[in-house]
Amino acid sequence: MASNVNPTVRRRRLGQELRKLRELKGMTAEEVADRLLVSQSKISRLENGRRSISQRDVRDLCGVYEVEDQRVVDSLMEMARDSRQQGWWHTFGDIPYSVYIGLESAAQSLRVYEPQLVTGLLQTHAYAEALVRGALPETSTAEIDKRVKVRMRRQDRVTDESNPLRLWVVLDEAALHRVVGSKLIMREQLEHLIELSQLPHVTVQVLPFEVGAHPGLNGQYAILEFADAADSSVVYLEGVTSDLYLEKGPDVQQYAVMYEHLRAQALPVEQSQRFIQDAAKKFAQ
Repeated sequence: MASNVNPTVRRRRLGQELRKLRELKGMTAEEVADRLLVSQSKISRLENGRRSISQRDVRDLCGVYEVEDQRVVDSLMEMARDSRQQGWWHTFGDIPYSVYIGLESAAQSLRVYEPQLVTGLLQTHAYAEALVRGALPETSTAEIDKRVKVRMRRQDRVTDESNPLRLWVVLDEAALHRVVGSKLIMREQLEHLIELSQLPHVTVQVLPFEVGAHPGLNGQYAILEFADAADSSVVYLEGVTSDLYLEKGPDVQQYAVMYEHLRAQALPVEQSQRFIQDAAKKFAQ
């Protein structure tokens, strides 16, 4: 396979294929775990793509599922090999949200709702640094620098002319008023936000305070969609110590419907840009 294969997506797709084989065999994850003398959680993590899958794992599972077609086995083994490649983010060492970065790197489109801050893909370097420093006060300077570098590298998908990420962001008005770093940093951030929002594949809407109660009050979330139909959409919920990925159809659909309501209640695009411009002017005073 080509070296640009995304290991996160490959691992996720392989997990889906292994789950299908188990279900066709009529076995539960617990039964498979008992046969292989491993924990049930390992089988679950292999199937949901959250754990690295070795070729030995694939061989053992194909044996349990009695897969007789060698072409199927070879295909799965190749996917396992590809899934263990290193993505660009691995060069930065241990990153808590590396699974998300892998998905984001391969996504065709991303819908984000942010209630408190400017979303990471649209942040300036100064804003990102001040944000990480404030959110993680006991983090070392080296770790802060690493996180900011990773965030800046992620933004390549937004400016990539050959394969741009289709990005739609709904920002709560609070994100425009919360002073992250300084007034100067905020002014530069909002001006940068306006500039990026004018790209043809980037849409930014502001959800004003006057809307009142709305479907996004439970917090930030993102919906990732992929070009290949074999890769189902994912809802990403960021946590402090762990993240949550929702992949079941009904769950994704519920969040998608919520997002449609948020887009409908938010200011239209041109009005949102004027709203952001007015907010930026206040930081220039």
